[in-house]
Amino acid sequence: MERNETKTAANGDISKLASAENIVTVAVATTLTKADSGKVIVLNAAAGAAITLPSVTSKWNFKFLVGAAFATTNWTVVAPTSVIQGGAIVNSTYVPGVNENTISFVASAETIGDFIDVYSDGTNILSSGVGAAAGSITYTAV
Repeated sequence: MERNETKTAANGDISKLASAENIVTVAVATTLTKADSGKVIVLNAAAGAAITLPSVTSKWNFKFLVGAAFATTNWTVVAPTSVIQGGAIVNSTYVPGVNENTISFVASAETIGDFIDVYSDGTNILSSGVGAAAGSITYTAV
């Protein structure tokens, strides 16, 4: 890609891609909205919390990164319905997610830099990511 090539975020906003404003550090439970689309969410607290995704009926995208070790509680990415599809490569093994509503970064198995990308296409939430250690990322229908 050439340096001057322009990309557009899922919500049509070019400015979020061009600045560090789209990188947000989160240390507590958070509910995201469609207006937050395109943000990189850095999970940075000693104990995890729940991050609630917007409605799947609108189109949006987020990246979640482990920014600090957490030892007591999982960080979870929670969808309003069981429409998470996709999976993650976890310790060289593909961990699938089919009709799930929760992606967990598991406490004491996480590695700084583990990540998940999620995209709503208006029907499903499509996900992909990488976790370094066995059991570091899981998918469940809670």
